[in-house]
Amino acid sequence: MQFDTIIRNGTVVTASDTFRCDVGIRDGRIVSLADTLENAAEIIDATGLYVMPGGIDSHVHLAQPSGDGIVMADDFESGTLSAAFGGNTTVMPFCMQEKGTTLRQSLKDYHAKAEGECYIDVSFHLVVTDPTAYVLGQELPALVADGYSSIKVFMTYDNLRLRDDEILATLDSARSSGALVMVHCENEDAIRFLIGRHEANGELAPKFHATSRPVAAEREATHRALSLAEIVDTPIVIVHVSNREAMEEIQRARARGSKVAGETCPQYLLLTADDLDAAELEGAKFVCSPPPRDKESQAACWEGLQNGTFDLFSSDHCPFRYEDDQGKLNEKGKRNFRWIPNGIPGVETRLPILFSEGVGKGRIDLNRFVALSSTNHAKLYGLYPRKGTIAIGSDADIALWDPEKTVTISNDILHHGADYTPYEGLEVKGWPVRVILRGKTVTAGHELVAGKGSGTYLERTRSSLL
Repeated sequence: MQFDTIIRNGTVVTASDTFRCDVGIRDGRIVSLADTLENAAEIIDATGLYVMPGGIDSHVHLAQPSGDGIVMADDFESGTLSAAFGGNTTVMPFCMQEKGTTLRQSLKDYHAKAEGECYIDVSFHLVVTDPTAYVLGQELPALVADGYSSIKVFMTYDNLRLRDDEILATLDSARSSGALVMVHCENEDAIRFLIGRHEANGELAPKFHATSRPVAAEREATHRALSLAEIVDTPIVIVHVSNREAMEEIQRARARGSKVAGETCPQYLLLTADDLDAAELEGAKFVCSPPPRDKESQAACWEGLQNGTFDLFSSDHCPFRYEDDQGKLNEKGKRNFRWIPNGIPGVETRLPILFSEGVGKGRIDLNRFVALSSTNHAKLYGLYPRKGTIAIGSDADIALWDPEKTVTISNDILHHGADYTPYEGLEVKGWPVRVILRGKTVTAGHELVAGKGSGTYLERTRSSLL
């Protein structure tokens, strides 16, 4: 047989082009794009379907330590399974350095959690929480050389955040070693002050999570992060941007000549702070950081997806169970919003939401959808052109999309470990009906075809932003 698999009669969509052709796959790679291909062990009829690169979600949290007595709802098995059914072929979770632990040891422990558990490919970002001279001078350069080419720093959360001088040192090490830095931008001191004021006033319900993390706290931290990056001349990614004011900081930095990538997420397109004001403790389901804002901020984020302010559309999948004393409704969380775990599930619904609300409603075109959901992730995080496109020589990571398939999102049909979805009842049009990883089918309709362990770990090269 000339090919292992031929995908026939579909419309191929990349970040730059849309065209009709057959796709020939051999040994896990795309080896031919032509009008008509013959002679394969497997023929997949894609009539009426879009043939797109598999989604890459570069911002997910899986099997991550989450505080005393709190357990994340997804490990690598359930998280990558859910991602696959959502049209993804690669996810990029965070290896968290716990204070007092080396990056190497953190990676060893995290790899052990992923080993043999993944249905799709994975690659790790490094979260630096303890930037000692040894970590920044010895470990980080060696790990970047080993293919761990991105790191993340936090400006919020007491056990994670870095001081400005520590951020500068980390950025400087990243610059010299060739790593791309992601920054979570919120002003922790302002948040602490506002939490204290809410507590003094007895304002403890979930809705006060949103007012303790206002737009100004995100905007100020975004400006500061961009200024610190400018001081040491280092490109950065501003993750999960929720509002126009933070977007404008990115735009101004670019106008000054800085290299900056921006990211937003589904929650900032569909949810608002009002969702946290649901009856009883239902608002806890929507607690994430930064919090959802308002309708005007939703419109701004759509503008950012359209005009290029945002390069990435990620889920920030950070799942906790709701009805669980190790999740959203832990005993302290029931009494005070500050103890509700921050994060919501979304890896499986990210792409259907963007397709339906974006492509389906004329906000973005198909090529922009592919760029935001796959190609730009591969380029920014050192996976392109192996991943993120349909081209000869690229991995045969492909999602077949039915643009006419209408689905009402319900937790009953999802595969994550959480016991709820924040998008319950949302009707979307357009759904991935087959997902192929390196030439092998992972999911087909509602059926899981591949076995656990089909995914592999991906080493990466330097970012296109560097």
